[in-house]
Amino acid sequence: MEQHMNLNETHDSDLKSWVESANAPECPFPIQNLPFGVFSIEHLQQPHVGVAIGDYILDLTLIEQAGLLSLENKVFDQSKLNPFMALGKAAWSRVRRDVSNLLNIDNAVLRDDESLRSRVLVAQSEATMHLPFEVMEYTDFYASREHATNVGCMFRDPENALMPNWLHIPIGYNGRASTVVVSGTDIRRPVGQLKAPDAKAPIFAPSRKLDIELEIGAVVGYGNEMGSAITTSQANDMIFGYVLLNDWSARDVQVWEYQPLGPFQAKVFASTISPWVVTQEALEPFRVSGPTQDPEPLEYLQQNQAQNFDIKLSVELLPQDAQQSTVISNTNFKGMYWSCAQQLTHHASSGCAMRTGDLLGSGTISGPTPDSCGSMLEMTWNGRDPITLADGSERTFIEDNDTLILSGYSQTATYRVGFGQAVGKILPSKSN
Repeated sequence: MEQHMNLNETHDSDLKSWVESANAPECPFPIQNLPFGVFSIEHLQQPHVGVAIGDYILDLTLIEQAGLLSLENKVFDQSKLNPFMALGKAAWSRVRRDVSNLLNIDNAVLRDDESLRSRVLVAQSEATMHLPFEVMEYTDFYASREHATNVGCMFRDPENALMPNWLHIPIGYNGRASTVVVSGTDIRRPVGQLKAPDAKAPIFAPSRKLDIELEIGAVVGYGNEMGSAITTSQANDMIFGYVLLNDWSARDVQVWEYQPLGPFQAKVFASTISPWVVTQEALEPFRVSGPTQDPEPLEYLQQNQAQNFDIKLSVELLPQDAQQSTVISNTNFKGMYWSCAQQLTHHASSGCAMRTGDLLGSGTISGPTPDSCGSMLEMTWNGRDPITLADGSERTFIEDNDTLILSGYSQTATYRVGFGQAVGKILPSKSN
């Protein structure tokens, strides 16, 4: 079942922009997308807020200064999206319409004003991207049935792979907001306690089983009061948009520490997100229903509309000095068992106060086949079955100086809504 009740003129498949590169069939940033980010170029005193359009960035900080947005108060002058996100859904939609109109091929305001256009349109190749919003809190979930089943089979009993609570609760843990970084940031291999199955005691050493987790991150636009619960419909309205997310994981640290209270040091050293936040409004044409939930969730988690999105996702691994990367996973976000709206609803159900800038990781996104797994733990079955790369080398887990590239997009017959990439290179540990 698909539901497209929230479509408007900004989703029109016939829309074209005067920014010619935005009209290419496989361009990730057409006029129907308009994702938000924060960027800087050489002469700026501080980073500006912008929207991706084709190969360019429209500088919203300067557009706002020029009086070309319909918001009453300035929100794009603080080098982060939080002030804008806090305004709520109506304001998000209003700005999307304003920007869509300004970039429309038939609108002469910017198209024919060479002086203004040259100031507000910046080539992406000349820009440095920054963390698009201040991450207030970071919670990571475990919402793919395929991933949870694979891990359960690997480390527990294949006949009872899912824990008894998994089909009733969106399982999650609180991560570390301070180590969420933007794409392109190098990641240092973590050190931690490791214990081999036959060892009498643990050692303290660099992780030998460093892994990725291919995820989507939901960005909370505005929160709820402490002590107040929300419905899944309200949760849907609270989500501003989505980013690609790589929840780097030290599997050997994790397997030693995770009982009885769950992941800790294995997960907090780094999480990489894409620089562009694709708004939920841009993804409306790709809204689909997720898998049938059986047993039926408790009433507070039930949904009255489709809450998943058809987003094609891939992972590439590029070794140092290699001539080409290797695609090691292709999967899709639409198969997630627990939706982001359900995750947010459950998070607030105890009275937890959610805030503007909270980031909710979906958990590893895995499909039903080996080539659709979202972690190397699953792809190699904990190192048993190595992956062969394009250069002939093999991997069971990530090696030093490997670069991992997460990509994602949604596709209609006429345009693509892309997320860009979430890229991270693993540097050697500082530990001897």
